[in-house]
Amino acid sequence: MTAFTMKEAALDRQQQHDEVFPLVYAAEEPASDLAQAQGWIEENKGRLLDQLSRHGAILMRGMPLRTDFDFDSVIQCFGLKNFTYAESLSNAVRRNRTERVFTANEAPASVSIYLHHEMAQTPVYPSKLFFFCEQAAESGGATPLCRSDILLQRLQLQAPAFVAACREKGVRYSNVMPDVDDAESGQGRSWRSTLSTEDKSMAEAKLRKLGYEWQWLEQDSLRVTTAVLPAIRETDSGREVFFNQ
Repeated sequence: MTAFTMKEAALDRQQQHDEVFPLVYAAEEPASDLAQAQGWIEENKGRLLDQLSRHGAILMRGMPLRTDFDFDSVIQCFGLKNFTYAESLSNAVRRNRTERVFTANEAPASVSIYLHHEMAQTPVYPSKLFFFCEQAAESGGATPLCRSDILLQRLQLQAPAFVAACREKGVRYSNVMPDVDDAESGQGRSWRSTLSTEDKSMAEAKLRKLGYEWQWLEQDSLRVTTAVLPAIRETDSGREVFFNQ
């Protein structure tokens, strides 16, 4: 059996900053055995995580992934702590497919979802994200990526007063959570699901602990406003990034 290996590769429209973005790996030969790919990840995970912190994103092509369970098994190889969706305060309606894998958003394709940092509108957010395309779109469907440190540098040049205000004031987010999940909305997750409770007093207690303000509205919907959150953050690699929803 031929050993499974992946090598760095080039990509059209790949950006060059201090490092290429995104870094791309491609399989030298397609693997038929998932265990081969898992073994390669196990052997190279330290280097991959270090490269991720420097490049910002890694695209892997030629991995033998066909199902959500294949994807879950590869994620496990990195040995990272799982960030469950039930524990998050995200606004999106999503379905867990496995313990570590959930859908991106249950909203219809007609709903536009703009560039954002995952769960930046909450005080709790993941440090790393993995994406897997189970079924490619017939047209379009690409996931755009942005280097947020480069974006911050350009904002500093073009809108220095705005950047200064972001540093000084931070940002607060307000949204309305419906009583039940609304899958027609890109931000339609209910307060029951978001706060993991059916009891209003328990919901309020959790919001109070997180520093939120809230107001109950008609039809048992709930308007919440976060405490002040930083709009500019420093990554583990020491880079400053524009961090927002």
